[in-house]
Amino acid sequence: MELSVAQFSLVSNMFSFTIATLGAAAIFFFASRSSVAPRYRTALMVSGLVVTIACYHYFRIHESWHQAYALSGDVFKETPQAFNDAYRYADWILTVPLLMVELIAVLALPKDQGRNLLTRLVIAATLMIALGYPGEVSSDTTTRWVFWAASMIPFLYIMLILFVELTKSLQTQPEAVRGLVSFARVLLLVTWSFYPIAYAIITLTGKTPAGQIALQVGYTLADITAKAGYGLLIYFMARAKSDAEGFQQDSGDSSRAAVSHA
Repeated sequence: MELSVAQFSLVSNMFSFTIATLGAAAIFFFASRSSVAPRYRTALMVSGLVVTIACYHYFRIHESWHQAYALSGDVFKETPQAFNDAYRYADWILTVPLLMVELIAVLALPKDQGRNLLTRLVIAATLMIALGYPGEVSSDTTTRWVFWAASMIPFLYIMLILFVELTKSLQTQPEAVRGLVSFARVLLLVTWSFYPIAYAIITLTGKTPAGQIALQVGYTLADITAKAGYGLLIYFMARAKSDAEGFQQDSGDSSRAAVSHA
């Protein structure tokens, strides 16, 4: 496969942009923990962990991209070292279940209800990624479709939980948070839908230079939105719930300072 200089540079620059975005998001989430009530700080910690893991993997993806292609004349040609897309699946197998942890943590549902939902969502998310990988690395069309269909089962199950069962919990949330929770579910649906759709298109059309560029850029934009953008929604939810509960950062800091002084 040959790529033009513009095609190669576009993907490389998108990877660099994603590394910077995820790194900045990690700093923000970790630094913002003290601005929300203690019960919601786990959600921000997990948000920071998600973008940190993704930032590391995008560094490796960027590195692999530059190793997989070399400039020959006025085009980039493939080298003997193939581009390693497995880094994406290594990232997703860790971060996708953690995205579910973020949402349940910030909702602060009753213990039994939260544990039950979290267990089901994490198992389904892990299965979704694990079932997609064998098809992704296969060159056999039938194999790719079999694993695509298999991974869609947990995907649809997650969407069912997010849009049906979590709707029941909205009535227990502050008014200011309900819209954010609903938007977070839509954001997950839209961004997560890109992955199976792109997978299906590549299976139907085969890997062409234009398709490869569109796939990598699309994956990158989806990851930024589903991780950094989603994390910001979690932060806004945590702030809104903290405000509704009367949490004040200054008084909390003063209390800790007084205890420390004593």
